[in-house]
Amino acid sequence: MNKIIIIIILILICFLSCTGKVEKNRIITVTIEPQRYFAEQLSGGLFKIVTMVPAGTSPETYDPSPVQMTDLAKSSAYFQIGKIGFEEVWMDKIRKNNPGLPVFDNGSGISYIISAEDHDQDHSDHSDHRHHAHAGGVDPHTWSSPKEALKIAENMCKTFIEIDKENEKTYMENLKRLKTEILKTDSIVTELISKVSCKSFIIYHPALTYFARDYGLNQLCMEINGKEPSPEQFRLLIETARSGGVKTIFIQQEFDRKNAEIIAAETGCKLTIINPLSYYWSEETIKIAKALSDETYE
Repeated sequence: MNKIIIIIILILICFLSCTGKVEKNRIITVTIEPQRYFAEQLSGGLFKIVTMVPAGTSPETYDPSPVQMTDLAKSSAYFQIGKIGFEEVWMDKIRKNNPGLPVFDNGSGISYIISAEDHDQDHSDHSDHRHHAHAGGVDPHTWSSPKEALKIAENMCKTFIEIDKENEKTYMENLKRLKTEILKTDSIVTELISKVSCKSFIIYHPALTYFARDYGLNQLCMEINGKEPSPEQFRLLIETARSGGVKTIFIQQEFDRKNAEIIAAETGCKLTIINPLSYYWSEETIKIAKALSDETYE
């Protein structure tokens, strides 16, 4: 009798293990780390979320490894963030190599900011953040603003339900929790930005365009049309920072700090290293707002 019981227990363990393994092997691939954060909050472990552009690398220049391209065949779906450099270069190849892979756009319904194609621009105009966006196309950094992050989360939730209708209730409950977190982040950022005395800030690469638009700020970029500033543009940027009372310079961790350090030394601005591609989306968003604020949020 004891042997029979042991055999039954072993069969049950094997069955449960195998069932759990199927669940764990369901994979969704996303492009960047902030997407992985949102997707993991929504999926609640029902899918494993894999990022194509690893932490610490730039989605404007990253090329996937052969292993990554091969592993895509294991995914249940691919979630695009929309308009980012990596996707502009690689999505056609990804679709061609994986004809059966469903691809969904998390950026659906977002009001994209179109960058101005002005190679002779200067930094004297404080009124229009669009002049400091990506060259010749759409600024992709939608997730930098909590207001756009809400749309991304809602799009993701709809997609999870589309590919896994059986767990719709779970996804809707998880969306409710995620939206609460995003709205709390928005509230904290709004309070912090209300304490900002200077509405302009300097950044190397224009990663905060939507953040600036949605919170009434002005983004001044060192990078002009994807290139290092000319000596004249550099001089104008320093003059603008001085005359406008700019207090903050942001530099992304993947870029060279040399120019940012020169401007900081010339103007007395505070230099802050940020990571808009951080997995820890809420913490990083609040950190950026704190750096701009004249007070700290507790």
